[in-house]
Amino acid sequence: MNFGLLVIEVFIILIVLIILLSGIKIVKEWERIPVLVLGRFRGLKGPGIVYVIPFISQIPFRISTRLQALAFRTEQSLTKDNVPVVVDAVMYYQPVDLQKVVLSVENYNIATQLAAETTLREVIGQTVLDEVLAERDKVAALARNIIDSKTEAWGVKVTAVEIRNVEIPHDLVEAMSRQAQAERERRARVTLAEAEFQAAQKMVEAANLYRDHDEAFMLRWMNMIYELGMEGKNTLMLIPVNLPAAGPISGSPLGVFGIQKMQELMQTQPKQTESEQKKT
Repeated sequence: MNFGLLVIEVFIILIVLIILLSGIKIVKEWERIPVLVLGRFRGLKGPGIVYVIPFISQIPFRISTRLQALAFRTEQSLTKDNVPVVVDAVMYYQPVDLQKVVLSVENYNIATQLAAETTLREVIGQTVLDEVLAERDKVAALARNIIDSKTEAWGVKVTAVEIRNVEIPHDLVEAMSRQAQAERERRARVTLAEAEFQAAQKMVEAANLYRDHDEAFMLRWMNMIYELGMEGKNTLMLIPVNLPAAGPISGSPLGVFGIQKMQELMQTQPKQTESEQKKT
């Protein structure tokens, strides 16, 4: 009989110990726990080992004080110029006023996400498509300010909003691609025209220089002959009309007159001999 009572007492003591030990909570360094005693908020506890009286005290949830990232995606919405788009974005937020997080909102994570989605749709509706595509940082900064003003009521600070992707209709993507291609072609043609214009200017300057300086023209002509000879495998021989430009030996008849002058002399020689024979 005594042994049976002893077993019951030990069993009861174990149950009491288990109940008492169940109030011990370990809170991480970046966590805080709100404590409700008989339904009333009694403050925040943590980090470290925290004891909560069983059955009397209650911990509704744990709050992480670290910066949190939330990826969200808006439903299809219209821009200011009536273009349907879907925006994929990321928001970074952090609980700063933990008492408001506990008492002012049911679930601060869901509330922050919904506020971000609705606000981004509002901002997109006030912005044209070109600004959404070209000025994402500006649109994201405007959305961040509006979201932060909303979440401030429940103790959450929104630090940044970034737009990752903007989805637009496929036919509009093709039209924008054609527009970009046409713009690139226009720039290429303008660049080519400017290059031709500059080249023509340089050619005119070179022509004027060669006209005033015969020696420079002769040197250029010799360089061209040399380059032509170096291009092919076979030997290429060009005889210029004015042979001194090719550098003949001074003192020779060709060096004095040149081929063209020699041809004129050869044509006039027979005429002179015929006239002398007639006189005789």
